[in-house]
Amino acid sequence: MVKSRNVLFLQSSSEGYGSGKIILQVLRFYQSQGFSPVVILTNEGPIQQMLAQLEIPFYVQNLGILRRKYVNPSGLLNRLSKNLKAYRFLSELHQQYRFELVYSNTLAVIVGAYWAKRRQIPHIWHIHEILPDPRPLVKMLAGMLDQSTAMPIAVSRAVADHWQPFLKKSQIQVIHNGIPYAEFLADFRSAKIQVGFPAGKIIVGMIGRINPGKGQFFFLELADQLAQKYSEIHFILVGDPFPGYESILEELEKAIKSKKLEARVSYIGFRQDIPMVMAGFDIFVLPSILPDSFPTVILEAMAAGKPVVATRSGGASEMVKDGETGFLIPISSVEKGVEALEMLIQDTDLRQKMGKEGRRRVLEEFSLEAFEEKIKTHLWQHLKRS
Repeated sequence: MVKSRNVLFLQSSSEGYGSGKIILQVLRFYQSQGFSPVVILTNEGPIQQMLAQLEIPFYVQNLGILRRKYVNPSGLLNRLSKNLKAYRFLSELHQQYRFELVYSNTLAVIVGAYWAKRRQIPHIWHIHEILPDPRPLVKMLAGMLDQSTAMPIAVSRAVADHWQPFLKKSQIQVIHNGIPYAEFLADFRSAKIQVGFPAGKIIVGMIGRINPGKGQFFFLELADQLAQKYSEIHFILVGDPFPGYESILEELEKAIKSKKLEARVSYIGFRQDIPMVMAGFDIFVLPSILPDSFPTVILEAMAAGKPVVATRSGGASEMVKDGETGFLIPISSVEKGVEALEMLIQDTDLRQKMGKEGRRRVLEEFSLEAFEEKIKTHLWQHLKRS
């Protein structure tokens, strides 16, 4: 029987953040190996335009993405209903494409694993999450991993170390992400002016989707402490909320006002020109308060030559060399965060030295070429075992 060479990709979000940027690279790699991707997006978003440019067919169908806010009786019933509808949609689509492989990007997409197992189609799960609790949900997802995917991909050693103890059969492979860095290597001499940052200020910036784990309120605590001491710094927040988390943005804006930080902190929302925005920063901060698997934005900051201050919350510890490319701080430790940022604020040479070393590290250790080769090797090993 002739194989179709069609691969079904299930994507948990349609925005241009971490997992979305990574899946675009994986799609290119699969195309280069002679496969024809078909992508299901759970909602409309910027990725649609990028898929059209790659000439990859895509469909928008609610996939019943599993997020923390649904872990309650009514939420789980809602997810079950959405997943049943998604299951039927995949079955209908299979009549047209006769998929040879199913690829689920993030553990938040669960319908693909169950559907592929029922159809006896090989399944790949690309794990981007570290999920400490609730325990019943962790065990359920681990069970689905064990039953559906022989060789799951983890984006970091931290992710693999979290999930592997729950698995009896599946063997996780760690493949660190890599992205195209050219835009972040460009010399944007007038970046601060072009993006409208305050003139003559040291810019401390954060880029991240607004959700309970990214640490925007921790970032505000750091800003509040430092703004009282240093008149020459300005803080920038970039990123919009996950659908359903708009209330967090409202609380964030209220906190900026209540702390009287309107003149010292700017929230600029979602931006398409991230390379330019990143170039305008002097220091990059990612203060995640929940485990962050392997934040793509840290790769971007390092490529842009920015020193990084990040919490020890997962993959960041594999990316940032503490004291060499930036600083790793304990989760929610305002004292240690202020201490790290003060060293960088006070020392221009240190900022430049760490930024330069970070760029060298990201190009050598997390290259797009290495990511591509590992994904291709994994693909063929997986198909051989299936």
